[in-house]
Amino acid sequence: MVDYRIDRHSGVATYVQIVQQTKQALRLGVLVPGDKLPTAREVVEATAVNPNTVLKAYRELEREGLVEARRGLGTFVRRSLGAAPADSPLRAELEDWAARARESGLEREDVAALFTAVLEKHFQADQSDQAHQAHQAHPQGDPS
Repeated sequence: MVDYRIDRHSGVATYVQIVQQTKQALRLGVLVPGDKLPTAREVVEATAVNPNTVLKAYRELEREGLVEARRGLGTFVRRSLGAAPADSPLRAELEDWAARARESGLEREDVAALFTAVLEKHFQADQSDQAHQAHQAHPQGDPS
């Protein structure tokens, strides 16, 4: 089960936070195909958000093919996103790294900026490959 945590000061729309947290749970294997998401009522009780916000997030996840609503039963996971299970050795290494970063006096935002910079460096080739492929498929900005 996923416990949604809403950060009202993040500047990120509440429904987007729910979508992002659900996707993270799918990537980490916390949610797997067949699992039931919390009902909108359960999310509202836990987070004090508007029920329509929860429903909007669930509709977005459904549109992306990640979940499906079953009338009278709830919303269920259709497919996983993950190759990084929660018990991965890489996670343990990252936990250690984050603890060392905090012990060295870095704030959360500092750690996030550092991690994002490293991610961009190591995954930059993937992004430029995707941009190149998109250009090849639609040369000269032709969206069709």
